[in-house]
This record gives sequence, C-alpha cells and structure tokens, in this order.
Amino acid sequence: MNFYRITSIEDEHFPKLHRLLQEVFPPEEVLAYELWREPLQDPTIHVCVALQGDEAVGATEYRYYPELRVAMTDFTIIGKPGLGIGRFLLRSREKELTRLAAQSGTEPIGMFAEIYDPYRTEHSFGGVNPMNPIVRREVLSHIGYKRLELDYVHPSWDLEGGAVSGLDLGFLPKDEELSQISGALAATFLEVYYSAIEKKPQQWYDMVETLKQRDVVALLPL
Repeated sequence: MNFYRITSIEDEHFPKLHRLLQEVFPPEEVLAYELWREPLQDPTIHVCVALQGDEAVGATEYRYYPELRVAMTDFTIIGKPGLGIGRFLLRSREKELTRLAAQSGTEPIGMFAEIYDPYRTEHSFGGVNPMNPIVRREVLSHIGYKRLELDYVHPSWDLEGGAVSGLDLGFLPKDEELSQISGALAATFLEVYYSAIEKKPQQWYDMVETLKQRDVVALLPL
C-alpha cells in the first residue's frame, strides 16, 4: 500500500478521493470538486490517499499548526474492510506529523478531530462498516481521543452558512494524563481552521466567544 499526497485537482487520483468523500460523508461535509483547487496547493494542508495498485482505498487530510503546537485531522476514510487501511493511514500520518513538528522546532500538545456522535446522527457513512459512527468513535476512544466539554457546531462545508451539529470536538493529547486544555487555545484553533469559510452561522460565533471566556475546557471520555 502506498501513502500518496495529492497537491492538485489535476492529479489522476483526485477524482478517486473526491468520489470517496461523496460516498462516505453527508453533502454538507464535502467541499465541491472545483473548490479543492486552492486548498490542495496550500503547503500546510496534507491530503493523502492510500493506494492499492491504482485504486484509492482510503484517505486522510491533516495539518499542523506550529504556532499553536496542535495538529488537526480533517478526515480519515476507510474505503474497504479487511485491508488494514485504518492502521496504515494512522501510522503514516503520525510519521508525517512528527516530521512537521521537528521541522518547526516545536513539541506538539495534541491533535484535534471532529467526531460524530452516533446517538445524535443517523448517517450511514456510505454503508462502509468501518466508517460506522459507533465503530469510528470506539476506535478513536481506544487511540486516546477525548471530547471537549462543549456543545459543538461547525460551519457547513457547502458554504451556505448553516450550522452542522451531531459531532463532538475531539482532542488527542500528547500527554495522556492531560485532563483539560485552555479555552483560548480551542477558540484560536477554531478561528484559524475555519478562516477559509467566509459565511458562518451565529451559533458558531457564540460558541467561540464562550470558549474565549473559559480559562480551561475539560477533556472528557468519548
């Protein structure tokens, strides 16, 4: 299996990635095909597919913010069961994030991720069993992810300004004993991460302002 980075929508493997996104995620979570042009050219955004032969069987997107000392995993897609894709993507991403942190001379605090709550969403994730919200949440819990203690919403990636709920903002602390992070860190991260979306819902702004007023935010079990 090959871990392959895509940096252009002209790349022959990009249509395969976008098809995976559309098959697995709900429409409000998927950026339109042409709108991927600029993000893919951004050197700080890493969009990689797991290739088995010429077939894209999985994918992940991630980034590292050295000024905040945190990473973000935007998505992880497992396209087929029984191939070890999840483990392959996890280890490949870890190696790259370690390299990026070393390159910037920083020590990471941890990594954010948006995690579906299976008790609040009925989305089938394309019928791919490894992508089932219950399975994904339990696997992420085993890895060490925790959830921030807040009512989380994020701006819709269809760019219509809607609020997407049914998720938690997760955090994988580098120090597994860490039980809280600063509200300012969480707020700053969200402002930077969602700066690409111009039209955001009022619920999102209210949530970020609330975070700014909190000294710390507890990290709770998933």
